[in-house]
Amino acid sequence: MKKYLTSVISLFVMTVFLYSETTTALEQDSVRVYELKEVVATGTKNPTDSRLLPLTVSVVKQEQLEERHEQNILPTLMQTVPGLFVTQRGVMGYGVSTGGSGAISVRGIGSSPNTGMLVLIDGLPQYAGLYGHPIADNYQTMMTERVEVIRGPASLFYGSNAMGGVVNIVTRQPKQDTVLTNVHLQGGSYYSLETGITNQVRRGKFSSAVGFDYSRTDGHRRNMNFDEYNAFVRLGYDISLNWRMSAMGNVAYFNSSNPGTVSNPLEDNDMHVLRGTASLSVENEYKRTSGAIRLYYNGGRHKIDEGYQQDAEPQTKFYLHNDLMAGVSVYQTVAMFRGNRTTFGFDYQHFGGHAWNQSKEIKGKVGQTDIIRKTQVELAGYVDFRQEVVSWFSLEAGIRFDWHSGAGMNYIPQAGLSFVLPKETELKALVSRGFRSPTIREMYMYKPANEELRAESLWNYELSYKQSLLDGRLRLGANIFYLQAKDMISTQMVDGKPLNVNTGKLRNAGAEVEIRYNIIKGLTVYGNYSYLYMKNVQLAAPAHKLNIGVLYHHQKFKVGTDFQYVAGLYTALKTNTQEAQKENFVLWNAHVDYRIWRGLWAYVKVDNLFGQRYEINAGFPMPRTTVFGGLSWTF
Repeated sequence: MKKYLTSVISLFVMTVFLYSETTTALEQDSVRVYELKEVVATGTKNPTDSRLLPLTVSVVKQEQLEERHEQNILPTLMQTVPGLFVTQRGVMGYGVSTGGSGAISVRGIGSSPNTGMLVLIDGLPQYAGLYGHPIADNYQTMMTERVEVIRGPASLFYGSNAMGGVVNIVTRQPKQDTVLTNVHLQGGSYYSLETGITNQVRRGKFSSAVGFDYSRTDGHRRNMNFDEYNAFVRLGYDISLNWRMSAMGNVAYFNSSNPGTVSNPLEDNDMHVLRGTASLSVENEYKRTSGAIRLYYNGGRHKIDEGYQQDAEPQTKFYLHNDLMAGVSVYQTVAMFRGNRTTFGFDYQHFGGHAWNQSKEIKGKVGQTDIIRKTQVELAGYVDFRQEVVSWFSLEAGIRFDWHSGAGMNYIPQAGLSFVLPKETELKALVSRGFRSPTIREMYMYKPANEELRAESLWNYELSYKQSLLDGRLRLGANIFYLQAKDMISTQMVDGKPLNVNTGKLRNAGAEVEIRYNIIKGLTVYGNYSYLYMKNVQLAAPAHKLNIGVLYHHQKFKVGTDFQYVAGLYTALKTNTQEAQKENFVLWNAHVDYRIWRGLWAYVKVDNLFGQRYEINAGFPMPRTTVFGGLSWTF
């Protein structure tokens, strides 16, 4: 395998070098040049005018993330991206394992078992190697320049777990010479505290971005404390006009306690989690070709005391696991002829880990009981063809062949049309397939495990519309979709025993609408609404989600307020032992910022001004009104 991988990378480098040397001498007008409106990298691997992509992509910029003064990006995404929902259980921290939250879903796909939405950092996958799910507490605002969200399957470029869509965190990287530092501190309800520092430098060919953040809270319930340390660094160097390299690293350590449900509280259900990510990228960019070789690693160590119910005996053992995911991503986009962009890519992943129980009384190997020690491999190759037929019409088609050492071969086609019409109007149509390979947990761990599981499969059909009016001050967007999934993995009773099987089916349909209107200088109103019809009800996927907000920016102050309406949210499904539980709620949030001196701002934010009682995870009531205040200084 190593010999094969080395040969592929060597061939790729030689091809790029030879092709780039020949194409630099070609005429500049051999490829149509667009005046880029909104450039995204997630839909095609390399920066592309979003108007040319049939995918539905939402972009949340750095200023939007910072306006809400949230430590984590996920609460802001839930407010600004239609169709996206994130489970929560408290004022700060998501946690892992039983009682954890931070499950991400788009259009009803992904939240359960939290493996159908793929989170990327700079286009590279991030999830726990044994369980296949993202770690929500890792996704910090301090490291983020913007977030690009693909609403709908993105498996053509990103493979397994991108069945429902992709959240791509693009890290900070200064483009112009600068030295910029930010220090901030905030505190508030339930003895909560969050503080951090970031620094960005650009000097000629060298750039850097570093940051450190610390947060903690007692939580709004007993045994719900949380604290986290998070550090980030990204280094970049321009080798030449056409080649550059970068390295990124992120380390997070958090302690999280699960109080259990209100009706069944827990004692000492504590989690201690260390996570780390690293990547090294070499990129090239010429007039007619661009691409990259990217190496990445992410992994972690989890130590969990599963706790005990009141009046019961404490646990005598810890659950521990080490997990990893490492791989290489190689791709190159070329313009074969006028108006064409064709992308060739290859992905290799190696993932898995070791899980065991450790006695609290006996140390070392004697007190250790192995649960699993397992790794798997995934190989994939893909090609995507995009052609501008005329100046206002382009088409895209691609296919991916993906081999998983446990689930076998999958093919993933995708095709779409994009129309760029007069008066800043865009119309798009897309047919795409997504899939999710079974995780190591589902195939090999615990009693329901089944080594014969196949990959889950989904077909998505959507039409979308965008328009810009009043010289760009008014932006509208709408889309409708229909998706159908089969072979969904669920646990059923087979011969009197629980077993994971591919029996589930799913049909969802819906519509999403968004609007943003700059009424006058500094005054903006915005909103988004999503409706979701589910033939087969899913957890954490509301039928209705509406967000409406107003922002006013002045030289010395900023004022913002927003309303969030959620209806038809199932927090628990009907089983033999419980009834279904459904929630409807309205949240009103507000914040005020005042500039004290130059880059020094003071702010206050209040969430849930109505004091609404509601739950997102069944049995975990969310906090009522919370108040935070802080200072932020940029210099």
